[in-house]
Order: sequence, then structure tokens, then C-alpha cells
Amino acid sequence: MDVLDNKCPACGAKITFNPKNQKWDCEYCGSKFSLEEMKKYQNASSEESNTQKKKKKQKKLEDLDVYTCKNCGAEVMADETTTATFCVYCGSTTILKDRIDSGIAPSKLIPFKKVKEDAVDAFKSLYKGRPLMPKFFSDTKNIEKITGVYIPFWSYDLKADGSIDFTATDVKTWSDYNYRYTKTDKFLCKRNSKMAFHGILVDGSSRFDDDLMDSLEPFDFKELVEYNHAYLSGFLAEKYDVDSNKAIERADSRAMNTAISMTEATVFHHSKIVTNNNLKISKVDDDYILLPVWMVNIQYKDKNYTFAMNGQTGEIVGNIPLDIRKTILLSIVLFVIITVVAFLVIRGVT
Repeated sequence: MDVLDNKCPACGAKITFNPKNQKWDCEYCGSKFSLEEMKKYQNASSEESNTQKKKKKQKKLEDLDVYTCKNCGAEVMADETTTATFCVYCGSTTILKDRIDSGIAPSKLIPFKKVKEDAVDAFKSLYKGRPLMPKFFSDTKNIEKITGVYIPFWSYDLKADGSIDFTATDVKTWSDYNYRYTKTDKFLCKRNSKMAFHGILVDGSSRFDDDLMDSLEPFDFKELVEYNHAYLSGFLAEKYDVDSNKAIERADSRAMNTAISMTEATVFHHSKIVTNNNLKISKVDDDYILLPVWMVNIQYKDKNYTFAMNGQTGEIVGNIPLDIRKTILLSIVLFVIITVVAFLVIRGVT
């Protein structure tokens, strides 16, 4: 893969990708360039180069900076325009910089559409109207740590084929002047199923909670583009540490649950349970892709709290703990108010 310097074709300064206009902006001379223009000036991988790479089973990474956290061991990649000064996973400032010139490159990515200001506003909205939130979470130092990171995902195309048996039950009740009657009908329902699943996502990082990553979905796959190193300018990109053969176990499980649910919906009875499942899930294809996420990790009382925003759609997820002191104080105040009101009501009645 061509080595990219991501330099401004007009003045030679470093240039970064702007999610708002989907162009590369130079903050020194004010020039703006599209991907086509970057390719023209050979500052991004050419279509010919990408076509040649498609013929290979695996693409190789360009020469990149890699930042390793001594505290938690996390590794993130960046081009020369981006610097990591703290770990996006644990907040540690003990970051070691090295170079990486080998490894497997993703095939596609979705570029960032939301800028950092969007992520800051979304994060602030989480604690609006939450008086019991610890004040520490609204600290400016924490908000400044919000970082754009391309998270590694495996995208699977799977198919389900086979049969499922259900035991279905219908219950009917009625009564007359003397008795109440219940009639229970049971049925054996057999279904043959054949389904295709496209783009089932499994994050390729063991550092993220799977449920957290699932909550960021969906991503619009129509905006997937061929991986180009130029899109990394201004952002970090994590290296995957869960390979495809391991991650597919979760993709198979998600596909199976969906297949069962969709097949069960065709059984029109009051209740049903699966008594025999002969569905088989098989892989059609997989892709290693990067998806945009704005994130901040806040350490509070020896526990890490991760907040993440979908860098394409703006969906934000994260859990905010309660401040124990504030909670106790509020409980006491409410108890006093309720007691006083009750006392006044009782006196008014008597």
C-alpha cells in the first residue's frame, strides 16, 4: 500500500480530514481538497493501487505511528498528523510511541461525519437534568479528552438454512352459570427456514463491552468507502486483537437468535416453544472494517466509565453513576418534606 504523507498539495503543510465537508482542510493556507484531488496529487492511495490490493487476500498497513499504553496495554494507530497524549481506554498519560510497518489493513471504513463539537454537546446532554451525577464527570479536563477513534469491526455475511419445530399452544376459557371451562389445544408446527444476513457486526476489540458497541448500531453501510490511509488524518485507529475466527462465534449467535425469532413469528398461536432446532449458520463472506466512534473514558473511584458516540449518526451511549453523598442528602430532604406534609395534613384533618 502506498505510503501517505497527507501533505497539503498547495503549501506542503500537514492536512487533516474534516468530517463536516468530507474534505481535507489545510489550516495553514486554507485550501480544501476532495479525495479525488488528493489522489491526483498522489497524497492518497490511487484507484489502481486499491484495485491491485483487492486481488490479494490481505492488504498490508502503511508505515504508521503506534501508541502503546503502559498501564493497560492498549494500542492505537495514527498517521503523523495525529498525536496521542493519553490512553483513550484508561486515561493514562504513560504513552509510548513507536512505528508499525506491518499488519493487516482493513478493507473499508465509514468516514467520520460528526465533529468533536457534536460529541462534546452530546456528552454534556447526558448529565443535563441529572442532579445526582458526580460533579467529577462534568469536569472540563474530562470533556477535553473526547477523542475520535476508528474502531475495528468484523462484518459478516451469513446464511441460515434448515428447519425448526415448535410446540404451540392455544388456550380458550369460557363459563356458564355453574362452571368455568378451559380448553387447551397443542400443535406441532414445523418450519423450514432459509435466510441471508448481510453486515452482522462484531467489534474486533476486547477492550470494549460488546453490549456497548451493539448499542451504537446501526451504521449506514451505504457510506462505506474503500480503506484509504488519508481518512485517518486527525483521528486514531485501534488495532484489532480479536481475529475473525473468534469473533464469528458471536456473529453466528446473533444470526441464530434472529432466525429463530423471525421463524417463530410465522407460528400464529398463543404461545410456542422451540422443541427441535436444525438450523445451520454458515459464513458467506467477512470484511475487516473501521467504524467511527467519538469516545471518552473516565476513571471514577477505581472504575472506568466509557462514553461513546457513533461518529456517523450521533447515537450516544454510556452509564453515569450516582453520587452517594448527593443521593443520601436528597433522600433525607425528601423524607423531611414528606414527613412535614403528612404532619400538616393530619393536623388539618383533626
